[in-house]
Parts: sequence; C-alpha cells; structure tokens
Amino acid sequence: MAEPAPRTGVRVPVGVDTTRPSIARVYDYSLGGKDNYDVDRVAFEQVMEFAPRQGDVSRMNRRWLHRVVRYLAGPAGIDQFLDIGAGLPTVGNTHQIAQQENPEAKVVYVDNDPVCNAHGRVLLEQNENTHYVYGDILEEGTLLENKQVMQYLDPDRPIGVFVCGLLHHLDDDLDPAVMMHEYIQRLSAGSYVAITNFWDPGDEDPQLHTLAKQLERAFTEMGLGSGWYRTRKQQLEYFEGLELIPPGLSELEDWWPSGPPTRQRLPEEKVVIGGVGYKRHVPTRPTVINPRSEK
Repeated sequence: MAEPAPRTGVRVPVGVDTTRPSIARVYDYSLGGKDNYDVDRVAFEQVMEFAPRQGDVSRMNRRWLHRVVRYLAGPAGIDQFLDIGAGLPTVGNTHQIAQQENPEAKVVYVDNDPVCNAHGRVLLEQNENTHYVYGDILEEGTLLENKQVMQYLDPDRPIGVFVCGLLHHLDDDLDPAVMMHEYIQRLSAGSYVAITNFWDPGDEDPQLHTLAKQLERAFTEMGLGSGWYRTRKQQLEYFEGLELIPPGLSELEDWWPSGPPTRQRLPEEKVVIGGVGYKRHVPTRPTVINPRSEK
C-alpha cells in the first residue's frame, strides 16, 4: 500500500450545535435514546423514508459488537480495548460486556464530540478500568500515539480495536483504507481490529445495490451529510495486514450468530457488513470469505 498522504481536511464535530444533525445523536435516536434534538430526528426520519426499519440496523450493530467483545474478552484473551467513535453511552456498552468476561479488562472510549465526552465521563467511568477520552480517529500519528489515550493501554501487548459504524462517515478524500493501515502498522502482534460499515453489494445483488444508493443519497444529501456505501473490495482494504476471522467480511448476523434466526432478515440489515481481523507476527493479506457462496 502507498505511504499515507498528509490529511489537510479537518472534520469539525457538531457538538452542542442544535441546528445541525449529529452522527452520535442520530444514532442515539435510532436506538430509542433521549439525547437528541428535533434536527437529529428529522435527519433520521428522512433516511427512514427509504428504509423504514433502519432502527433495526442500529440494534443489529450493537448485537454484533456484543458478540465480538465477548469473543475477544473471552476465548481470544484480549484484556485491553480501544473503542473509536464511541458516541453517546447506551445500553450494553463495550466495557460492560468485556468486564462480564474479564473484570480486569481495560476499555478506553474515544470520540471527537465534546457532548459525547461529557456524557461518557459521567456515565461510563464507573471504575478504574474504564475511561472516556477526547480524540479523533484522523489525528496525526493515530490515536495509538495519543498520550491521553495510551496512558491507559500498553502498546506492547495486544489490543482489541473497534471502529464500528464510523468509516462510512469519512469521505474518499480522507482515504479511510490508508488511515486504517496506519493503525494496523502500530498495533502489536496478537491484536484484533473489528469494523462495521455500510455496504454497496454492486453486482452481488442488484436490488440491494439500488437500496444502498438510495440510502447513500438520503444520508449524504438529505440527512447527516455523510454515510457512504462502499463495496466489499473497498472494505477489504481496511483489513490489509490482518487475517480475517471466519466468516470473514460478512453481513453482521452471519458473524457467529447466537442462535438460529427468529425472523427473515430485513433489506436494510443486508447492506451493512463487518469483520474482525487478527494481526499475526507476519502480516498477511486478508483472507476473502464470501458468506453468500457458503449458503
């Protein structure tokens, strides 16, 4: 991969500005939370014109996060976590799941929104192993060189990094694939990276491709101003240098489901995919596993 290009663009978080929708507040509303304003609700309702069950997508994303955290804090033996773009506190936060598996697990939440930080510090820092820190995924040197973040983590030991529902809010000019490569280069061997993103199936499913493009327009032109649906090939680049844990980059409900499905999967739920990558001592190209071919 090419060397990282310098980033000149600066994203300004919405923060306390109630005249613009906030990613964190819209997500909070989609989960049934109360930390949102009319502008956030209007933005999300515009998306729901094309995807009336988009709230189920947010809940699906949380279920996926819980399953991954349980795996990493349990069988994988990870005891320190970095949750980037953590947003507003909600039910079943990362540290709650991780510390059920290992009470000594350390969790650091990071967000660039001052409102999220204010709420996070009040509600999430319940013990000495949980911290909420102000920071931006795009900052120079990555968050793995941010002293405020790394004072709580040991960079010489494996870390579980979560980047859930965030990269699709970074436009192509910010080159999220190159940015993720910077993070992966700095992680110690034995670390894991978990990512979820909006997905454009393209030729894999023309009908879902149409839905993805409709939703992309709703997010970028009518709602938040960001929310790009990228292809599987584009998203595999996020995991360069890692080995993907089976079933690979898949629809979220296909990743280690807790049981058989209780209902038919919604179209909105099918245009989000995620994966968990493992960093070995010798970096490898990501293993491509297409869950559709296994059905």
